Amino acid sequence: MKLLMHTCCAPCSVYCIDSLRKEKIEPTLYWYNPNIHPYTEYKARRDCLKDYSMQMNVNAIFEEDYGLDEFCKNVISNLENRCSNYCYRVRLEQTAKYAKEHGYDTITTTLFVSPYQKHDELKQIIEEIASKYNLNFLYRDFRVGFREGQAKARQIGLYMQKYCGCIFSEEERYRKQIDKEKIKIDEY
Repeated sequence: MKLLMHTCCAPCSVYCIDSLRKEKIEPTLYWYNPNIHPYTEYKARRDCLKDYSMQMNVNAIFEEDYGLDEFCKNVISNLENRCSNYCYRVRLEQTAKYAKEHGYDTITTTLFVSPYQKHDELKQIIEEIASKYNLNFLYRDFRVGFREGQAKARQIGLYMQKYCGCIFSEEERYRKQIDKEKIKIDEY
């Protein structure tokens, strides 16, 4: 098996890499995340993954595409479903294209480690894309190791992001605080 693993960030890759290596599967990491905004966040996550991949001696490919304009054009009409309609699809489609063009026969993603992702929708999407490109899909429910991976990531000092990636998920992160402040202003 020649596995290309779409990788959203270093902390999410920790458990995935460790568990796959226990199975004697050596992944190649694939960074393609035009959904991460703003650019300072994109750069922090990318650079952390570069450092971690070297530290772990794992092959990593970095496809640069900071795509704020394209992201906004594709999600603005349906923000509620942006993950399934665009974010998952654009990243996994590009992963599959790269895999097919460069001799990989199997794909997966570190997104399967997060309990915050739409797991079943993600699985369906990657199955469709793998089939379209005549690739195998290696499914692992990495969520069982989420806390373990996060703890190890903190222990070794990896950059720990505070939201999923897009600017709208950052707003969701602050939603309670924004609402509280709005109430205070309205009461004033």
